[in-house]
Amino acid sequence: MTASPDSATAPTSLWRHRDFRRYLTGQTASVAGSSITSMALPVLAVLKLDATTGQVAWMAFLGQLPPALLALHAGALADRHSKRHQMITGDLVSAAALATVPLAAALDALTLAQLMVVAAVQGAAGVLHDAAAISLLPKLVDRSLIQRSNSRVGALFAIAATGGSNVGAILTALLGPARALLGDVASYLLSAWCTARIKTRETTPARAKTRRLRTEIAEGLRYVHADHRLSVLTWVNATTSLALALLNTLWALYLLRVLEMSATVFGVVLGVGALGAAAGALSAPALARRYGPGPMMLGALALTPLTQVPLLLASPGLGWEITIGAALFLQLACAGAAGTTQRSIRQIITEYRMQARMQAVSTCLTSGARPVGALLAGGLGTWAGVRPALVVGACLLVVPLVVLARSPLRALRHMPDPPPEPDDLTDSAGQPQAAPFPTVPAPGPAPVDVRREGSMEGGAS
Repeated sequence: MTASPDSATAPTSLWRHRDFRRYLTGQTASVAGSSITSMALPVLAVLKLDATTGQVAWMAFLGQLPPALLALHAGALADRHSKRHQMITGDLVSAAALATVPLAAALDALTLAQLMVVAAVQGAAGVLHDAAAISLLPKLVDRSLIQRSNSRVGALFAIAATGGSNVGAILTALLGPARALLGDVASYLLSAWCTARIKTRETTPARAKTRRLRTEIAEGLRYVHADHRLSVLTWVNATTSLALALLNTLWALYLLRVLEMSATVFGVVLGVGALGAAAGALSAPALARRYGPGPMMLGALALTPLTQVPLLLASPGLGWEITIGAALFLQLACAGAAGTTQRSIRQIITEYRMQARMQAVSTCLTSGARPVGALLAGGLGTWAGVRPALVVGACLLVVPLVVLARSPLRALRHMPDPPPEPDDLTDSAGQPQAAPFPTVPAPGPAPVDVRREGSMEGGAS
């Protein structure tokens, strides 16, 4: 495999690309807003509605269930219809559902049942949005710029997630948890507005709308299975997600209770980890050029289990708190670098008509692995204790390393070439169009002025 040369018309800076800027602004706002909800919604349930541990768990479960159940359908719809329209629909549905919470609270009519319904609706709308958003990027920029684009997306998402959590804490303190959710409502509306301003014309296969949805889904599954590169990277993502789900379920409990870490220090550690994710994403293109995408991803996966060693050996004390923070920084830097690279490879080698379905297969497996990991963590933690369960999670992080090491991808020295596109395409208005290759504006004369859940996905799945 050889590197594809940069387009002659590619801009020297992605910031000159208006559609990319609009895309990035909208998605970053959405990530920040979702972090506000992730912080404020549990506070609202526990402190205002006296939710039990089981009820909080059910609310989280209902929010995570739609990605596992609906990802394949959302991917098929995104490849069949306008991705921008699907993103806007998802944003507006999420905003409308979430806006009912502060309204009900103001009327003193808010219930836990409503919060659970809102969590489920948001989860379903988020799947629709994300399936289209991730697969739209290869249409906005030339494929030679995909890795640079994903690098910036991953870095800003990591920073936005941390910033959103901090903003959520401030809004909760000033306005209360219910009205704090209006910050996320505003972020959805901003995301929809930015997406509506994207001008790039989309293309879909002319025959897509005449086929049954399950046929489209099956085609996506076969497409991923038939390409060993897509198959390997998908299984790397799924096995990484399983291991991290186990670790994440017990991690906060272990730090706060066993290692007696204060809430303030815990927040600082999470902030340091977010900086690691951003640093890893930004450094990914340079590392891939220097060492090759395959060796770089392999090295990142090899380092990740080792970053768990300080956690397993730690005892209460400032020295160990600093060590754990440094280890988390390294872990999420590895996740950011490897995730950005693997997602770029998958987007480059996938035909545009299959982008959403390819991503949906990965999302389905990674989302399905998370509840399994959480259940495994609960069982092991109850039976053997928290520390032994974390040891099992650290050992599971070796599995994606083995999957990649046994693949020819381990020796990939250059980003691969894109495949030829079919000629049976129509634009978003249904008119025939030649096979696309994303265009970018020519360079102008002057430039225009986490959490621990980071994974091989390199961003939102």
